[in-house]
Amino acid sequence: MNSVTLKILLSLFAINSVSLYLYFSSHPDYFRHHLQRPSLHRRSNTADHHHFPPPTTSRAKPWPILPSYLPWSLNSTVPFRSCEGYFGNGFTTRVDILKPELHRKSNSGAGNGGGWFRCFYSDTLRSSICEGARIRMDPEKIRMSAGGERLESVIGRREEEEMPVFEAGAFDVDGGEGLKGGGKKVMSDQLLDLYVQSGAVSRHAMRELIGSIQLVGTEEFECSEDIGIKEISVRRNLERGPHAFLGRSQLAIQFEVLIEWVEEPTLLITRYEYANLFHTVTDWYSAYVASRVTGLPNRPHLVFVDGHCVTPLEKTWKAMFSSLRYAKNFSGTVCFRHGIFTPLGYETAIFQGLTERIDCRGASAHDLWQQPDDHKTARLSEFGEMIRAAFLFPVDRHRNSKPVSGHNVLFVRREDYLAHPRHGGKVQSRLSNEQQVFDSLKSWASNHLQCKVNVINGIFAHMPMKEQLRAIQDASVIVGAHGAGLTHIVSATSKTVVLEIISSEYVRPHFQLISQWKGLEYHAIYLDGSHANPTVVIDKLSSILKSIGC
Repeated sequence: MNSVTLKILLSLFAINSVSLYLYFSSHPDYFRHHLQRPSLHRRSNTADHHHFPPPTTSRAKPWPILPSYLPWSLNSTVPFRSCEGYFGNGFTTRVDILKPELHRKSNSGAGNGGGWFRCFYSDTLRSSICEGARIRMDPEKIRMSAGGERLESVIGRREEEEMPVFEAGAFDVDGGEGLKGGGKKVMSDQLLDLYVQSGAVSRHAMRELIGSIQLVGTEEFECSEDIGIKEISVRRNLERGPHAFLGRSQLAIQFEVLIEWVEEPTLLITRYEYANLFHTVTDWYSAYVASRVTGLPNRPHLVFVDGHCVTPLEKTWKAMFSSLRYAKNFSGTVCFRHGIFTPLGYETAIFQGLTERIDCRGASAHDLWQQPDDHKTARLSEFGEMIRAAFLFPVDRHRNSKPVSGHNVLFVRREDYLAHPRHGGKVQSRLSNEQQVFDSLKSWASNHLQCKVNVINGIFAHMPMKEQLRAIQDASVIVGAHGAGLTHIVSATSKTVVLEIISSEYVRPHFQLISQWKGLEYHAIYLDGSHANPTVVIDKLSSILKSIGC
């Protein structure tokens, strides 16, 4: 072995050793099996419930380093309706529905193998994050449209066609070798009522999914890991048809089409208002929280259990997580080594704050680490950094200065665009003289002598997501009428100021609350109707710029 080869091997060994050290130091209980006497208890750590090793080769993206990150398993007694209860790890009630294989016994007293299933319930949010091992999904038993199509190809499709209806056997969990018969539900109606409540949603698709999951014995599970058994199983099926002549290698390939294993942790997600930025941000946040609460070492893969078409917002899903597929796009049955069932976006504090008082204010993670405060949170700042980092924007805690070329004033516009199959392409105006206000701001900025002011035309409906985030990140002030585009302030830096123009028909707290929860300075101009006086807007903006040194 020459010296160059030896150096390469030693380098690889060193990198692998450091990676293993970092992983196991952050997940010390990964292989530690705890005997769990009660089936319902308060947990002290979310990283102690994994009972299988990570794959030897991972296709998952690592978590980025986020300046606002705080540990998600810091406190097992999170106060009810505290800021951490709303925005962080308030999922402190652990319910073991199907215990891990090492703790289950068959009638003979021996361990009977199989999967496991559990939920983490939040009293504050009245919501659960559920997860399990050895979960089988049969897309043929989920009635809905395929999903993932180009919007233009499905114009006029009804919303009901895009939402899943689950037949018996759509989802199964391996109940172990001791289980005979199958067909028993993993969660009873009583448990669903306690831990996966319908809330204000008329049809709770994730509750229906979890309520449909059945227990089957290992012999019926048909996701064997032994290639010989796989081939025999496939051979028996194929010999009945014209493919009986296939050779050994061809049978193995054919099997992979029929039954696919997903080895790495996967979030199963059902979306409702998938083309609206505000509601999609609540879905992003729910997925992010579910990943952190369940202690995933890397960013998970995603499966959309819905039949919606593609929208531009899908690029952010792909950037934030490791991969994305639609349930109906699998060619056959698929088995998940580790599946996480993500709560609906309606169950996040971002949405619930619209109808209940959430008395939280944004603060820096550094300050909260030194002095915890139940009325302050850094979680939305952490989440905003996650979105920016997913698109490779810097998120250094000390990088809060704005571009040296002057102060950017981002004017978020509402432009017509085709949002979904039932949309006519026209958006409802919230500011009837928007163009006049924008032109007036441009003219004022060009004559502003105190400092250079750049007015940015934020036509988000026609900008790639990365450019939208770049405009948000570089803005000193974000101005706009009430509309979903302002939800991007979740990704704004800590020094950004928000100025919302609110018509009398849309007096809603969405963006005032997000600003408050992030700790952003917020101002509002309230209109009698939907027409704004440009001079009033300019005067308010001028005052804001003076306050930040311009």
